[in-house]
Amino acid sequence: MNGWIIFILLIALMLTGMPISIALGLTVLTFLFLMTDLPAELVSQRLFTGLDQFAIMAIPFFILAGTFLTHGGVARRMIRFATALVGHFYGGLAMSGVFACALFAAVSGSSPATVVAIGTILIPAMEKQGYPRKFGVGSIGTAGALGILIPPSIVMVIYSVSTNTTPASGSSLLPASCRASCSPRS
Repeated sequence: MNGWIIFILLIALMLTGMPISIALGLTVLTFLFLMTDLPAELVSQRLFTGLDQFAIMAIPFFILAGTFLTHGGVARRMIRFATALVGHFYGGLAMSGVFACALFAAVSGSSPATVVAIGTILIPAMEKQGYPRKFGVGSIGTAGALGILIPPSIVMVIYSVSTNTTPASGSSLLPASCRASCSPRS
């Protein structure tokens, strides 16, 4: 019965136009305070001890680094570097896009920031050189997924905090390098 009450409360809060995160939070707090015997001090203590991890400080700094890289012109320099390395091959602009995405993702730690930073510059350049728009969007969009594979990404930091491991382990370097080497060719 309690499950149905919580579910109906969640749906009612979301139907009022409340953001999903706030609706979920209020639903959980309602459940904890009205339907369990947990003291309020224990709930707040568990909440803050979960956030009291040094590695979690990396997440806002990754976001800040991605913002600086996007607006500072570093993405354009990374694209020029990647084009100098692999741009002379057949389909080189697409390969340089994948390589630039790998470089940017390694620094910013975020897949969406990588797609936005590299895609806004490289997709128009790919269209100008005769690539179909769908191919450019697809290649940069899938190459942006390298952001979660190259350590230390935001997802890896959260995973490492949850499992008490180090976020700088090289366990995902092999999948990331395999994905980057399977770059699209036109």
